[in-house]
Amino acid sequence: MATFKTFTKDPDAVLDYKFDWAAETNGSGPSDWLASTETISSYVVTAASGLTKDSDSRTDENTAVTVWLSGGTDGISYNVACKIVTSSSRTDERTVTIKVQTR
Repeated sequence: MATFKTFTKDPDAVLDYKFDWAAETNGSGPSDWLASTETISSYVVTAASGLTKDSDSRTDENTAVTVWLSGGTDGISYNVACKIVTSSSRTDERTVTIKVQTR
């Protein structure tokens, strides 16, 4: 499983993280993965044990998924995966690493 990005968060922080499949369209990355009319039909976000997934939702006109995370133990890294199915029946999964560190 390849890691898409790594983020650092404080154990007391409650922060949002975006999995963006249309980065160029949404203005936050170098390229699109989704076709111009394609959207996310369904998704599942899975956080490693020890990190709390507070909520998740489709965002950016259904081309991204945003997850809110809290908790974690200082010095531990956690994987968070997001698996999608698109309106064209394509499936993709991306994983980010959340490194918890007291700031």
